[in-house]
Amino acid sequence: MNRNSIRRVTTCCLTAAAVLANSSLVSHAAVSAGAGNLIAAAQETEAVQGADNAATSAGISQIIASSLTEEAEGAQDAEKQAGAADTSIQNVQNEVPVKTEFDDIAIAQVDNYVNIRSTPGEDGEVLGKLYNDSACTVLATEGEWYKIHSGNVEGYIKSNFLVLGDADLAKSVGRRVADVSTDILNVRTDASTEAELLGQVPEGETLNVIEENNGWVKVAIEEGDGWVSGDYVECSMRYKVAESKEEEEARLKKEEEERLAAEAAARQATAAAAAQSQGSGSSGSSGSSAPAAPSKAYNPPSGGNGQAVADYACQFVGNPYVWGGTSLTNGADCSGFVMSVYAAFGVGLPHSSSALQGVGYGVGADAMQPGDIVCYSGHVGIYVGGNTIVHASTEATGIKYTSPANYRPIVAVRRIF
Repeated sequence: MNRNSIRRVTTCCLTAAAVLANSSLVSHAAVSAGAGNLIAAAQETEAVQGADNAATSAGISQIIASSLTEEAEGAQDAEKQAGAADTSIQNVQNEVPVKTEFDDIAIAQVDNYVNIRSTPGEDGEVLGKLYNDSACTVLATEGEWYKIHSGNVEGYIKSNFLVLGDADLAKSVGRRVADVSTDILNVRTDASTEAELLGQVPEGETLNVIEENNGWVKVAIEEGDGWVSGDYVECSMRYKVAESKEEEEARLKKEEEERLAAEAAARQATAAAAAQSQGSGSSGSSGSSAPAAPSKAYNPPSGGNGQAVADYACQFVGNPYVWGGTSLTNGADCSGFVMSVYAAFGVGLPHSSSALQGVGYGVGADAMQPGDIVCYSGHVGIYVGGNTIVHASTEATGIKYTSPANYRPIVAVRRIF
């Protein structure tokens, strides 16, 4: 009961006390009417007093009951009003849309690319290119133009070349990835530290995310799909982004330099192989010696194109897989195998499957040629033609062929020659 209620009940009790006091005055008046009528007056006064007291008690009860009833009804009304207010607030909250990570993401839907300009108009300077199915973040709208940011480029694109806030489209052109943030990441068969070890991935690798659940992330590796603790990876959406004008010029220059260097290295390798062949053919032997133990012979690299790379790589099928290894004969892992094959042609490549996604220049999976580097989630191989790759697969299989080349989702295809 609140303070106002207490005040109202107190007022009722004071009123009742005043009524009782008036009843006593009536009794004293009856006594002073005369001694001879004392008994009759006393009986009459007692009867009146009893009736008055009964009426007064009934009145007090009714007053208190009425007060309490009014108070209860007031409390119920207050509760109803508060409930209605809560419902109103809840309804307003429900009507406010929840912002998602895709609301500001726009996807280019064009034949090839759309120019990013310095100002919202066709006369603006071209700052870069946003290719089809690439993504940008929309910063503002100015008439028919969006101000966007993508990669290292910030500028303007006409809105009719972009699809904004379409989560399904964004998910279809992007991919959810997990960047490894620990020295060696254990991948397990189930979402538990007690589960069997499926494989291991080094720091810096990027894996495709299949599922996320209660602090665990399901990822794809060469050994299969397994679970990793979310404490050791950083998950995010990954999109193709814009290429600035300067980045495009640098890429084209680098590709040309790599082509020229590879051709020179191939010529040197061919010349060295020819000289070695002539030297061994003209050399004689004197005396007798025990025959050398039989060993597998490998042809040196020859030529300066993708087919030459594929032919050279195929010689090592059957050799072992060694995690972290780079030896084509004694053992290599997937990226070590690709790195060492291309090193024979004078091309330096990184020892990382994720880093190999950025070497050379990209081509479509439907345009693969022998020698192309085929990149997967946490894995990499070399395309040899016939919808087949050669790769250092797992410890159980070693270096082997796999067909079709898209036995797992292809992340990127990179061409050196």
